[in-house]
Amino acid sequence: MLRENINDLIALAAVAEERSFTRAAARLNVSQSALSHTIKSLETRLGLRLLTRTTRSVAPTIEGEDLLATINPCFETIEARLRALNDSRDEPTGTVRIVAVEYAIESILWPKLSPVLTQYPAVNVEFVMDYGYTDLAASQCDAGVRYGDQVSDGMIAMRIGPDERMICVGAPDYLDAAGTPETPHDLSEHRCVNLRLSTHGALYSWEFEDAEGNEIRVKVGGQACFNTINPVLRAAIDGHGLALVPERLATEHVEAGRLRTCLDGYCPYFSGFHLYYPSRQRPSSAFQVVLDALRERG
Repeated sequence: MLRENINDLIALAAVAEERSFTRAAARLNVSQSALSHTIKSLETRLGLRLLTRTTRSVAPTIEGEDLLATINPCFETIEARLRALNDSRDEPTGTVRIVAVEYAIESILWPKLSPVLTQYPAVNVEFVMDYGYTDLAASQCDAGVRYGDQVSDGMIAMRIGPDERMICVGAPDYLDAAGTPETPHDLSEHRCVNLRLSTHGALYSWEFEDAEGNEIRVKVGGQACFNTINPVLRAAIDGHGLALVPERLATEHVEAGRLRTCLDGYCPYFSGFHLYYPSRQRPSSAFQVVLDALRERG
């Protein structure tokens, strides 16, 4: 293949990925007119229309999709090999972006990765806090953290934390005044601190399980609502109602007497946090260091 064809195919892939000549031109550091001329020249040589252009968007034609399906894996292989050569140096280097909920960042990621930053000065880690089911490619993140049963198919999943459970807690003064719920259905008579999920804006349904293993989901109400878990815990400590929070997050407050648990028999354990990333991704030297540090042992 002629060398100019390779450059033209790179340009085609950029336009198709960005869905915009303007953004693709900025990414390739060329003018928009030059990029448009490149694509037209490629189409003329092939005798095919590869992109459909409108005033608002750009999208590959059927022929363009077919060509991209062939060349993109080749480009990925080349890029992976170049990264491997770059990573063959003695010192791990690079940036790793991880998306996770606040609790996972504070309780697992940071404690395990803080020593890594000291040991490897050329390794950078960026934490992105998000309670939604973030698309790694769209968010330009290398990996994400979810509970084990929430990891999507097609992803490599690695356990990074022990099994967890959510427990129902309340301040002693609140429970003394309002009474202790005996079953999850009793929560309708209580003030509860809500968590709003960023994924679709809905309130989090409290999940329990009876002695036979049947799932119980309860919608609760109350005056306070947050979209991260730490303020939920704080509101419960301050006596604003019951809260459903990770057990490890609440343990110190329970032991100190600031909170009491209830509905313990309805709070099952479930698979703990897992790091997930695309199966086709070849770990860089920096990412490999992160994997080794986060891997759950014992």
